[in-house]
Amino acid sequence: MKYSLYAAICTSLLLSACQSTTETSQLDAQREKSTANTNMQKTKLASGIDVSNMDLTVRPQDNFYRYVNGGWLKTNEIPSDKTTIGSFYDLRDDADRQVRAIIEELAETPNLIVGSDEQKVADLFRSFMDTKTRDQLGITPIKPILAEIETINTKSELMAFFGKYQSIGITSPMYLYISVDAKDSSRYATHVWQGGLGLPDKDYYLNQDKRFVDIRARYLAHIEKMFSLVGIESGKKAAKNILAIETAMADKHWTRVESRDSAKRYNKFKVANLPVLSAGIDWKSYLTAQGVEQQSDLIVNQPDFVEALGKVVADTPLTQWKQYITFHTLSAYSSYLTSELDAENFAFFSKQLNGLQEQRPQWKRGVNIVNSHLGEVIGKVYVARYFKPEAKARMRELVENLRNAYGHSIDELEWMSADTKKAAHVKLAAFTPKIGYPDKWEDYSSLDINRNDLVGNLIRSGKVAHQKEVAKLGGPIRKWEWGMTPQTVNAYYNPTVNEIVFPAAILQPPFFNMAADDAVNYGGIGAVIGHEMGHGFDDQGSRYDADGNLRNWWTEQDLAEFKKRAANLVAQYDNYKVFDDLSVNGQLTLGENIGDLSGLTIAYKAYKASLNGKEAPVIEGLTGDQRFFIGFAQIWRAKYVEKALRNRVATDPHSPSEFRAIGSLSNMDEFYDAFDVKEGDKMYLPPEQRVKIW
Repeated sequence: MKYSLYAAICTSLLLSACQSTTETSQLDAQREKSTANTNMQKTKLASGIDVSNMDLTVRPQDNFYRYVNGGWLKTNEIPSDKTTIGSFYDLRDDADRQVRAIIEELAETPNLIVGSDEQKVADLFRSFMDTKTRDQLGITPIKPILAEIETINTKSELMAFFGKYQSIGITSPMYLYISVDAKDSSRYATHVWQGGLGLPDKDYYLNQDKRFVDIRARYLAHIEKMFSLVGIESGKKAAKNILAIETAMADKHWTRVESRDSAKRYNKFKVANLPVLSAGIDWKSYLTAQGVEQQSDLIVNQPDFVEALGKVVADTPLTQWKQYITFHTLSAYSSYLTSELDAENFAFFSKQLNGLQEQRPQWKRGVNIVNSHLGEVIGKVYVARYFKPEAKARMRELVENLRNAYGHSIDELEWMSADTKKAAHVKLAAFTPKIGYPDKWEDYSSLDINRNDLVGNLIRSGKVAHQKEVAKLGGPIRKWEWGMTPQTVNAYYNPTVNEIVFPAAILQPPFFNMAADDAVNYGGIGAVIGHEMGHGFDDQGSRYDADGNLRNWWTEQDLAEFKKRAANLVAQYDNYKVFDDLSVNGQLTLGENIGDLSGLTIAYKAYKASLNGKEAPVIEGLTGDQRFFIGFAQIWRAKYVEKALRNRVATDPHSPSEFRAIGSLSNMDEFYDAFDVKEGDKMYLPPEQRVKIW
């Protein structure tokens, strides 16, 4: 249950129209072929394109996303145990089934050696699946924590509690983590991040729209119900006190847009001076409980919040704080205690907040537990079974092709000076690609797992993970570490070590198809590679140099021009309507939108270079360029439950899938040529409004 602010530091990858009169002859041929095969069942073509997912009644010039994915959108319903389905999620389901098979083989193996990785995987899974024992135990597994809460008599002891129990997943007003110092990438530093909220974001506490008012009322009822289920009286009063504490903290939270700002977040304080920042916090008690009391400095991401937190701590009676941490202890472990607590936790956080109608199957939840706590044990077996060496070799080739294309693109930029181009080339050359799986695997030898002690297993895992993090301080940068397991369907860029990482599980169709023509692979995994490279040059990643240090390497004029182009992209995405009353937040999603646009742009250049001056073959009536763009659009295929999508728009730095596709495409001249997009078409933007950055 290691707490991670990985997403704050790293940037991960994680819809009828009139008949066309301007389609190319290739598209006409494709339309006729599809019409003649309306009963075709998801046939994978040599092109790597699944025509049965397409809706050829939609003009590609009007909504390319729905043209490529509309058939799938019409015929696929979201199951009651999901809030989202699509390309990413299909692969995640596949990975879950594969991991389940690995786990269950181990779980069915008798006489596993105690202390072996195999025993730990098997018994962690068994301990989660054994709901009968969990119901019999009730809240006994967390009674020591609840008893400790009762013994808290001072605010210093309160801060010590937060420091001690953050590592095992209990909500804390501040989250301490260890990460590379952004202004000295040769060392690890301690950081703190704002926290303390049970609801997803500050708007959930402060916004007076009916939707948010209703959520707050349901949150109060949920807190009261949780107290009632464990026999704690005065739940209604406690709920009001807890909501008041969280609202006071939410009022001082930085917005997600503010917290994206790498330079604004970097605020290094001498530990001795922290009481000046926030006198209401006993820093010595907090840092000692975290095991970092010997550190001389602390990087505070949101100092305004921490300053205000000291006043909230001081002004709130200790009895109310104890109600707060009692609830959050119950909340943290509700899914691992009784069926009643699990059901109540699901009813509020999953059903009411996100629109999920049914709990995921128990085995899927068990797989998630094992992936979260013993992920690289599973990863070793997963890679051996499902990741071919030739896939890694091909990916390395693609990465270098994309790197070369990025270099050529930098050279061709008319708006960038020679000095900035030179620095950009240095950074590009320093990118470290990681593909498939780690060269060095995580060591779990210090973790004890007991077949009949689920909560104890999770607590011990959290403590071991925290101790490993603290042990980094004063040591060399562990560049061999991965932030994702091989069985994770995702990718990421880490600016402080300047690395791009592609786990094994994403390297399969529709992202990466070893049997497909190059066009669809460059449009799929090529755009993903370019996306992660693009994060090194997005509005935040571009602030870090080749060594991972937060340092400006731009000329003043070039930086101003970059910001101007980025602002145009913000305005463009601000105009995309998710619902009639909700638009994309262009500022929150800017980094990902730059990643998408630059990724697609560079992937296209790399694809064209791969042809070595030859014409791409026409396959199934589609040109190479058309297949490239279809390959890009099909990786974003997704469908959302409304509540979940609304929450995503409020909290997720990624635009909804439809706009990830059409936003990037509408800015590329080559897309207009490939599909004969003209003025009057809905995908059309005047040339002067098309954003070109990289």
